[in-house]
Amino acid sequence: MSKKWTEEVLGTDKVIIAMCHFTALPGDPGFDEKGGMEAVVERARREMLDLQEGGVDAIMFSNEFSLPYLTKVKTETVAAMARIIGEIKGDLHIPFGVNVLWDPEKSLDLAKATGAKFVREIFTGVYASDFGIWDTNCGEVVRHQHAIGAQDVKLLFNIVPEAAKYIQRDDIAQIAKSTVFNCRPDALCVSGLTAGAATDSQVLETVKNEVPQTIVFANTGVRKENVAEQLKIADGAVVGTTFKKDGVFENAVDRERVKEFMDVVKEFRNK
Repeated sequence: MSKKWTEEVLGTDKVIIAMCHFTALPGDPGFDEKGGMEAVVERARREMLDLQEGGVDAIMFSNEFSLPYLTKVKTETVAAMARIIGEIKGDLHIPFGVNVLWDPEKSLDLAKATGAKFVREIFTGVYASDFGIWDTNCGEVVRHQHAIGAQDVKLLFNIVPEAAKYIQRDDIAQIAKSTVFNCRPDALCVSGLTAGAATDSQVLETVKNEVPQTIVFANTGVRKENVAEQLKIADGAVVGTTFKKDGVFENAVDRERVKEFMDVVKEFRNK
């Protein structure tokens, strides 16, 4: 049996991808003009190192604090993210990916420019969301991927986008099956309502049972207390909030929380 791509690209099955959340960037309402880009870069460096030293398998950089999010991201945001990654990646020794919220083409542009191995985005569907009607064009995005020579970048499809509801249908099994058939994702990400909200294990299991040959990640709300349960079903998890001090989304990464979480993951893998 051939290896899963997660083993080949990220080095393991049951992979833990940690989120490195950039603070607000130039043009964002919350940008710290006094601290400037230097403060953003240095916090990103510290958090990246805390995640890496805590033992995670891969890191995904995102503009998580660019609230409220755009579905067509401005050039200045991508430029700022490229600067941050360019300045800090010399200290990074594990694979990384990127997520420019919420713009799949810009995510691919950033991945190609920085050498990222994967991107996570909303590639398919039409949604009613907190950001208005949210439309996508997967065929156009994939053609853009090939046009810029990013064919090797793995595409992680978030099929339960946070703060949004699928307009076409509600049946998650049908969504998973049609997405895999029509769009050939490298992985499906199953989320809760917001960052930090637990992914429903029954929903996760429904998706995995429907598309057993596709990599499926638990995308939000994975904690030390439930990670073993989630990894029994999923091929891995994308983890952000639980690695923060006191498990609070706005806080900085806490290296000890990362280590404690990864100790549970290692114990699960060794069973």
